[in-house]
Amino acid sequence: MLEVSNLDVFYGKSQALRDASLKINEGEIVALVGTNGAGKTTLLNTLSGLLRPTSGSVEFLGNRIDRLAPHKIMKLGICQIPEGRKLFSDMTVGENLEMGAYNSEAWKRRRETLEQVYQIFPVLKERRKQSAKKLSGGERQMVAIGRGLMSNPRLCMFDEPSYGLAPNLFSEVLEVIKRLREQGITIFLVEQNVRQTLQTADRAYVLENGHIVLEGKGKDLLQDDLVKKAYLGL
Repeated sequence: MLEVSNLDVFYGKSQALRDASLKINEGEIVALVGTNGAGKTTLLNTLSGLLRPTSGSVEFLGNRIDRLAPHKIMKLGICQIPEGRKLFSDMTVGENLEMGAYNSEAWKRRRETLEQVYQIFPVLKERRKQSAKKLSGGERQMVAIGRGLMSNPRLCMFDEPSYGLAPNLFSEVLEVIKRLREQGITIFLVEQNVRQTLQTADRAYVLENGHIVLEGKGKDLLQDDLVKKAYLGL
């Protein structure tokens, strides 16, 4: 579904990604783990069209997308759930969700999709007229995920969904991610919470200093000596 080949990305003279390559097959949950500053968000922003690579390529469903504008990439079926949720705090829950139906096709289907979001997160229907700034951290994460789903994505990219959440709430988010996969949405999960993420993912990549240093099945990487030492404290 998605193929990233030899990406180099710079911020000015500082290189953030170096020869990064990975692939995501349709129907998978693929994880990217690494420490703060490793380049995880840079990679997501490049896939979303917010950053342009200096070299390398990104293909989605056989079409090259690394030179497309973000709204065109979203229309193809890629959504990004940003770190920190990035909600419109003074808007209601319902208004925030509708903002996700940005492209014309998604807007036509917004009522149907909204009901699907409310089935996944019933509490959001109860809170639909409430200001987003009055929500708890877990509820704000639900709105962020729901807003992404309003674009009817085929590939949903999560940037640090554990951010600001208690461990039990992150576990609930992972259960939602599994349900989304069962509904036909492919998942790219970018996280610092290595143990739970690798237990959930079908396959995973480890990013260090902008470069992919390891890849494999999620549960196999949990047994890797580098992962144990660098990320699990074992």
